[in-house]
Amino acid sequence: MMSEPLPANSPATDWEQHWNLYAEATALNPANAFRRRTIFRILRVCGLKPGSTVLDVGCGSGDFLACINQYFTGVSLAGIDHSQTGLDVTGSKFPDAILKQVDLESDNPIPPGLRDWASHTVCSEVLEHLHDPVLALRNIGSCMEPGGVLVVTVPGGPKSAFDRTIGHLRHYNTENIRDDLEQAGYVVEQATGAGFPMFNLYRLVVLLRGDQLSKDICGTPSILSRFAMALFRVLLYLTLPYSPWGWQIVAVARKAEK
Repeated sequence: MMSEPLPANSPATDWEQHWNLYAEATALNPANAFRRRTIFRILRVCGLKPGSTVLDVGCGSGDFLACINQYFTGVSLAGIDHSQTGLDVTGSKFPDAILKQVDLESDNPIPPGLRDWASHTVCSEVLEHLHDPVLALRNIGSCMEPGGVLVVTVPGGPKSAFDRTIGHLRHYNTENIRDDLEQAGYVVEQATGAGFPMFNLYRLVVLLRGDQLSKDICGTPSILSRFAMALFRVLLYLTLPYSPWGWQIVAVARKAEK
């Protein structure tokens, strides 16, 4: 897939700046809450249990790690991210996690302590930012034990002005996320849409808000933004977890056994 150039001076070109601007809005984002519920459901089905090792790829400001620590007991947690600022925010929320700064698009980027480490890996809303997602997926595989589970979420549907601002180079469908995973050497078990109709409705609101959304949610989100996000946190319970029409794309794959 061809990548689009990043907008000039976009926070996506400087992830240290990104988390300073949008960490609070990210924590309130109803789409993130929907994704976490979807991922947790998959992890349970895929045998997550005490003693499992879970890696969050692109852990950002640490909201997912904090939630998984709350809902799953007895698991070991690690997070990797390109942004040291994001890792610092994560460490302030969850100081016991293993946290490493990693560039997934470089050669041999994985720290030795994480090689073949994870029984369950989550890569949520990361690949759309990368120029070479297949290389990144191969590098992620270096962190996973043979037969380990990888849960991926990526955006589908049209790109909003805010998506472009934060550096979305592509949006996916079920066919091209499956292709990327297979090219990276994974065995794909599922690739599907999710979230119809309420997730799509939420995304339409984001699309209609246009360039103004970046201002609405920068720093402390506006009152209107907080109200809309709270409303959709409720509405997103009234949606189909899996549907071919959903604009959230979800895939489950395994690292090949040696």
